[in-house]
Amino acid sequence: MNDRPRKPAAFSLPADTTPERAKPRAPAAFDEAVRLTPDAEDPFIATTADVPELIPPVATPRRRRLTLGRIAFGALGLLVSLAIGLWVDSLIRDLFSRNDWLGYLAIGAAAVAVLAVLGLVLRELIGLRRLAAVQDLKRDVVDATLSPTPSVGRAIVARLVHLLSARPQTARGRARLAETEGEIIDAAHLVDLAERELMAPLDREARALILGAAKRVSIVTAVSPRALVDLGYVIYESSRLVRGMAELYGGRPGKIGMLRLMRDVIAHLAVTGSIAMGDSLVQQVLGHGLASKLSARLGEGVINGLMTARIGIAAMDLCRPMPFRALKRPGIGDFIGDLTPGTSAGRRDEAL
Repeated sequence: MNDRPRKPAAFSLPADTTPERAKPRAPAAFDEAVRLTPDAEDPFIATTADVPELIPPVATPRRRRLTLGRIAFGALGLLVSLAIGLWVDSLIRDLFSRNDWLGYLAIGAAAVAVLAVLGLVLRELIGLRRLAAVQDLKRDVVDATLSPTPSVGRAIVARLVHLLSARPQTARGRARLAETEGEIIDAAHLVDLAERELMAPLDREARALILGAAKRVSIVTAVSPRALVDLGYVIYESSRLVRGMAELYGGRPGKIGMLRLMRDVIAHLAVTGSIAMGDSLVQQVLGHGLASKLSARLGEGVINGLMTARIGIAAMDLCRPMPFRALKRPGIGDFIGDLTPGTSAGRRDEAL
């Protein structure tokens, strides 16, 4: 055995044995650019709020037009008013023929009734005007965000402050806007600041109103023995919710204004359709297999609660004096965790 160490030696390799990976790559251009998937389109990180069925479209007031039905009702109302006037005139004449003091008493009662009716009409007109002012302000806010003139933004903010001056929730926001007066020259930024300062506390209270109504509807419809009771309670809670939303944002409608708001909400739901809460969507929202574990009445209560939440969101769109721009618009998915706290969706929302 040879134990002598081997002397160092040098070896040369052929040029064609160089590994392919060691060769430098020539510059190249690619026609297709790398495209990043947005979070909203990523199916692995999408939440329940990103489900299309749970994002209701924005509700807008119906356009008022002169129709044949309105002309017919107006003419009929005029005829009824004339008939009532002739009946009152005949009654007063008959009372005067019997005794003078009866005629004067009838005249006094008729005058009181006319003044009361005029007061009711005036109150309803003021309520309708408030609702119209809110819608006009909302359109002006959209125009102000596109204007380069800072005076337009300041005028819009002044109108918002005047509209919400009676709401104690906006006192802190109004004070902050007064402190920054003259410091912001961009109209869009000023409108965004006004939305965050004035609308944020009202939006939190509006969410509480929607959630409270949805929970009550969910519980009552889950335990009520009759479908008629369910329908009546849903109508009652929906009317309360719409009125509370209007009063919260400074609308304060009368009876006719309330009917108009309810009609706009119902028209919006009729056009966009109700929530398509099929079995697959229920499993996607409330957890896999939950539809087979819950009783039929409990599942119906949850669906009715979500429908009430959608009515509240539509009323919020109609009564809010500003469109959602700087703040996030709520969706039905924001209320699922509160309506079903024991489900997987509720546990995920609580963990977040």
